[in-house]
Amino acid sequence: MDIGLLLLVILIVVFVWRGPKTLPELGKMFGEGVRAVRRQTRTNADDTHDHSSGQPGSGGR
Repeated sequence: MDIGLLLLVILIVVFVWRGPKTLPELGKMFGEGVRAVRRQTRTNADDTHDHSSGQPGSGGR
């Protein structure tokens, strides 16, 4: 099943279940979650990059 179609079906179910007034709140929570995941992955990537340069054996010989 295509991911876009799946998200559309989920959105329609939530819309019917919760009503139109709560959709902005749900969108805000979803956006904050995505931002938190991106921030954490960026932090992990930076940490990995910093640690890889200081590993023994990764130097110039």
